[in-house]
Amino acid sequence: MFSRMTIGEKWFQVFAVMFIAGLSVLFVYPFIHVLSISLSTPTEAIRPGLHLFPQEFSLEAYRKAISSAQIWYGFRNTIFRTVVGTALSVIVMVMAAYPLSKKYLPDRRFYTLFIVMTMFFSGGLIPSYLLVKSLGMYDSLSVYIIPMLFNTFSLLILRNFFLGIPQELEDSARMDGANDIRILFSVVLPLSAPIIATITLWSAVRYWNEWFQALIYIQDQTKIVLQIYLRRLVVENQDMELRMLMSQQPGQETVTPETVKAAVLMIITGPIIVIYPFLQKYFVKGVMIGSLKE
Repeated sequence: MFSRMTIGEKWFQVFAVMFIAGLSVLFVYPFIHVLSISLSTPTEAIRPGLHLFPQEFSLEAYRKAISSAQIWYGFRNTIFRTVVGTALSVIVMVMAAYPLSKKYLPDRRFYTLFIVMTMFFSGGLIPSYLLVKSLGMYDSLSVYIIPMLFNTFSLLILRNFFLGIPQELEDSARMDGANDIRILFSVVLPLSAPIIATITLWSAVRYWNEWFQALIYIQDQTKIVLQIYLRRLVVENQDMELRMLMSQQPGQETVTPETVKAAVLMIITGPIIVIYPFLQKYFVKGVMIGSLKE
């Protein structure tokens, strides 16, 4: 195929590959840099220049990072929120998207437009705070899950995918006596694995990375999530790790604040990075399901 291209097309292909390769290096290098710092000794960590491989290997920063009770509280709450929230969110959006894809649903256009409007308008922070408090979710783990169950963009993507499933398959199942629930779980969902995998990964990343709700609604420090712990460590620059370092003998420092921060960053981002390759193959088919259909 490449031999059939014109000279201009060949140069374009070469330029495109080089451009994408350059972008990939730019995107991957910060991650490699942080990983190298987290595995380095203090002397190696403060060395100027590129950090691609730790020349003086050390796992002491990870040992210091996991010795904090806060990071274990954060892991417990973040994993709970991600697993439970993702499962419930996918179920809720599937149950909402399927009826919206049926042309016989009364006032379907109105419901769709009403949902789309939530992408552009919201009540704001103060009404949301008052609502959460009035519902008894303040300082509760439920505040991590319920307010994020519904995502408009993901719902529309699901709806559009369901619209693309041939109606004849559902009509055939209905003639065999299946009701809407049976059709959804026995016919529609088995055909929707790519989009379900895509929506699941989107929801999981959203639940894993969310930190603002914990900052506003959570007071109990045993209910914090990993992102709040990371924010306090990196952005607010709290001195928990510095206090740990002060207990070391002079000249015997085994970690620095920079290596501990890098280790925490790797611990928090690692799970998503590990899961992503297994679901990435579904992205092309899932994301390419585009505009609204009627």
